[in-house]
Amino acid sequence: MPLADDIPHMSAVEMARLIRERALSPVELMDAVIARIEARNPSLNAMVYFGFDEARERARAAETDVMAGKALGPLHGVPTAMKDCVDFKPGWPSTFGGIRCLADAIADSRCTFVSRMEAAGAIIVGKTNSPQLGFRGTCDNLLFGPTSTPFKVGHNSGGSSGGSGAMVGDGMLPFAEGTDGGGSIRIPAAWCGAFGYKASFGRVASMAGPNALSSISPFVYEGIIARRVADAALATDSLCGYDPRDPFSLDETVDFSAVLENGIRGWKIGYSRDLGIFPVDPAVLEVVDAAVKAFEDAGAVVEEVDPGFGIGQAELCDVWCRFSALNALGAFEAFKEMGYDILKDHPDDVPPEVHEWVRIARTLTPLDKHRDQIVQTRIFLAFQRMLADYRLLVTPTLAAMQVKNADDGNTLGPAAINGEPVNRLIGWCMTYPVNFGPHPAASAPAGLSSQDKLPVGLQIIGRRYADNDVFAAAAAFERHRPWMDSYAIPEQRPL
Repeated sequence: MPLADDIPHMSAVEMARLIRERALSPVELMDAVIARIEARNPSLNAMVYFGFDEARERARAAETDVMAGKALGPLHGVPTAMKDCVDFKPGWPSTFGGIRCLADAIADSRCTFVSRMEAAGAIIVGKTNSPQLGFRGTCDNLLFGPTSTPFKVGHNSGGSSGGSGAMVGDGMLPFAEGTDGGGSIRIPAAWCGAFGYKASFGRVASMAGPNALSSISPFVYEGIIARRVADAALATDSLCGYDPRDPFSLDETVDFSAVLENGIRGWKIGYSRDLGIFPVDPAVLEVVDAAVKAFEDAGAVVEEVDPGFGIGQAELCDVWCRFSALNALGAFEAFKEMGYDILKDHPDDVPPEVHEWVRIARTLTPLDKHRDQIVQTRIFLAFQRMLADYRLLVTPTLAAMQVKNADDGNTLGPAAINGEPVNRLIGWCMTYPVNFGPHPAASAPAGLSSQDKLPVGLQIIGRRYADNDVFAAAAAFERHRPWMDSYAIPEQRPL
């Protein structure tokens, strides 16, 4: 079988092993990856900046190191991609999610993902699509346009790390970067048939500036979207680690790859179909209800639960939007210092929903933020109580199925589910409540909807710092419900 045909089925673990054994050339691998991206990316619009020349140069250097017998990193020669949002690589543009006036803004620093992946030997081939500032659960913007799920072109990939989710789900890359402030790793993983992981807060250092405290309301993470749990574990092993510039960074060594065979027999797992507050599409519940049985097949005890948030979904979503709007307002102030007064000079580069929430953010008083932090604390404690009784909590990742892409650069989620109105930015995402606290969480492919054969995600939430548990459970779920066997990449989809 030609190498180009192997790429969609080859894991990062396998790529790294074959490169170390000199059975796979990093140069030939990179050529095959680039050929697949060039053939399949145009219909999905997943990658928006192409660093192919540099990637080929790094692949040649990687091959030289292999042949010279040098020490190799755990991801030596493995291709990956970074997200085009708050993610930087020197000499590459950073549009912060397709903000048009930033099309030529060139970064001069490295984000955590780039520095850690390159240190591990991975090769970054480009940047993937994202909405402006990542402020929504879909992937679309005015500069690059929408990204489609590989399972149905014209239907959205989810966001904000939608380009990464689509590339991984389509087999263009074994894993790619995501960032997650309300589900932006888990949402596209769910809609693209991939596995998405965000570690416990503090495991992956954040070097956000100038405000090093902006990542706690809501909690914001860098993480991994992969096709396999083992690939996510391998990449997360390299991504985690201490950085003195992050006031919350944990100084601990991790080895998530070592726990994947541990099993979950005897574990007590809580299952919430709606987190007590969300209207959920029956098409989603049909898939997730069936998928949860895989945990029982693996030996766990599963009980239905309600976390008892004590607040309605609309009110809770508004709290998340106010927190995120304050962060967006801070970003716009930072852009001013860079010479871009976007809200004044380029207002049409920002969608109306962001304008509205930034307007609201300007009106907030210290007491308003205090009240919102009380709600944040309430949700955190609800998860703490639930996870004191249960080793894990599992839920649907999203309450809705994939939406169609808009043609105006402003794709939004559903306006209502089961007749109940929801916030179109993120109110249909059962991920964002987890970002009110520091808990690890993943989205695993639960199966395909019975009618449209579109991917549905299952969310796995762990105790604080119990990332080993989430990885062990996800691996057990993958063994008992192997999505790589049942998810045929639609090779014949329209290109």
